[in-house]
Amino acid sequence: MAMPDEEPVLVKRAQAIDQMSVAELEVRIAHLKSEIAACETEIEKKKAQKRAADALFGGDN
Repeated sequence: MAMPDEEPVLVKRAQAIDQMSVAELEVRIAHLKSEIAACETEIEKKKAQKRAADALFGGDN
């Protein structure tokens, strides 16, 4: 049972793109580019690990 003095849990919903200002869209694009760069960096690290394991254990692919 919830206590009367408990605060409600707020859920942040994504804002529709067509409701965003130009500035908000630019910030969103910058954030997404940063996320993409982080993903690409992680992919390269995983590929390097796979190459190292293949070299050590004689992998085919």
